[in-house]
Amino acid sequence: MQLYENQHIKIYNSLSGEKENFSPINQGYIGMYVCGPTVYSNVHLGNVRTFMSFDMIFRYLKHLGFKVRYVRNITDAGHLENDADLGEDKITKKARVEEIEPMEVVQRYTVDFHNVLQTLNFLPPSIEPTATGHIIEQIELIETIINNGFAYVVNGSVYFDVHKYNESNEYGILSKRKLEDLIHNTRTLDGQSDKKNPQDFALWKKAEPTHIMRWPSPWSDGFPGWHLECTAMSTKYLGEFFDIHGGGMDLKFPHHECEIAQNQAAKGQAPVKYWMHANMLELNGARMSKSSGNYINPAELFSGDNDKMSKGFSPGVIRFFMMQASYRSILDLTNDGLLAAEKGFNRLMEALGNLDNLKTNNSSSFNVSEWQQKCYDAMNDDFNTPILIAHLFEAAKFINQVNDGTASVSAQDLARLKTVLHTFTFDILGLEDSQSSNVGTEKLNATVEILIKLRKEARINKDFALSDQIRDELAEAGIELKDGREGTTFSIK
Repeated sequence: MQLYENQHIKIYNSLSGEKENFSPINQGYIGMYVCGPTVYSNVHLGNVRTFMSFDMIFRYLKHLGFKVRYVRNITDAGHLENDADLGEDKITKKARVEEIEPMEVVQRYTVDFHNVLQTLNFLPPSIEPTATGHIIEQIELIETIINNGFAYVVNGSVYFDVHKYNESNEYGILSKRKLEDLIHNTRTLDGQSDKKNPQDFALWKKAEPTHIMRWPSPWSDGFPGWHLECTAMSTKYLGEFFDIHGGGMDLKFPHHECEIAQNQAAKGQAPVKYWMHANMLELNGARMSKSSGNYINPAELFSGDNDKMSKGFSPGVIRFFMMQASYRSILDLTNDGLLAAEKGFNRLMEALGNLDNLKTNNSSSFNVSEWQQKCYDAMNDDFNTPILIAHLFEAAKFINQVNDGTASVSAQDLARLKTVLHTFTFDILGLEDSQSSNVGTEKLNATVEILIKLRKEARINKDFALSDQIRDELAEAGIELKDGREGTTFSIK
């Protein structure tokens, strides 16, 4: 018997707007597709949060005994500026600015994406297809949509006919938008003259003479539309109707809405049973944006080499911080929040480290079986990681009480407690067992703080030679001091 036979999961389905009992299409098997990154720059920390949420979901479903095929794509072509049908391909633009080949851009930032996710202890997906590797499938899909009467060709480009589709289907079923409202709120833009209507979207774009990334097709040398690739790859590897489609909240419209329309137009049915969307990650109470300067990338968060945080934070702390909020909640990334998460993470790891040193008794003052089911109940309730973490701290408190001699635990309950704690902490939440490295980090931090204090005293005593020596020797060791209004901070290179 698999664990999932005794656990009943509820998932918030964006399509219905309600939590629904989860019932896979095929008993014991789950197909899950998550929209991956467009690899034209370093991976956005907000995207990392989305991928981390689905990594946690993937881990839990596997733990329950489901055979999960998790597909997460790489967008390496056809993604235009502002996620529209106009502008320059983001990868081509980056290649032009840096004077390198587009596939060099793709390779560089795909490697960065994988390195960041590996650092944060992600499991790899079952399949990671690329858009450029599935051009044939996308062309075949377009031909089917044209033959079914839901697309038209103009000057070598192919557009999806949203109005024609809406005559027999509901465009806006996921985002709860009405086509009439979209028409009313759409302004005429230059360059959209090829379309019958502004709401139509590109399935295939004819490449301009200067466009580097292009492929032959029945209509022109060009490239596929952004929305098309996910429909082609998800259905190829998961079938025409699969269990879970995930992504960030920002993809609900138009990207996921267009995926539904494309699948309905080509296959005559909805593609997905449960639509799941992870919410945004903010920075200091505002939207994270490179253009506004309110931005930090993962490497800067790890190293502390930024002007947003007082220090660097370990991957385990960052993952713990993100798991403290529901995947459907907006999460605000702040220095105070990370510092609090660091304390909580270290407290949990310290309790886990004490498990092997506990003395057992004939009886227990903690109902491990009841506590274990509470952990499952939290995860079964739409993967409620904040509640799960509260239960983990409940166990940590008990461990500390046993360690202090104010509570007791039997050998049998201790063994079970250890197994369940490790399962939920490491296997499901994906927190790495980095207590020893954290201890080392804490000792390093304390040592540097002592040197900062000595340097401050040297400057007060006008011993600038000693002050400079401390700063320079720390810099040689890869530790950079930063003097500011609030005092001196440091970052590790």
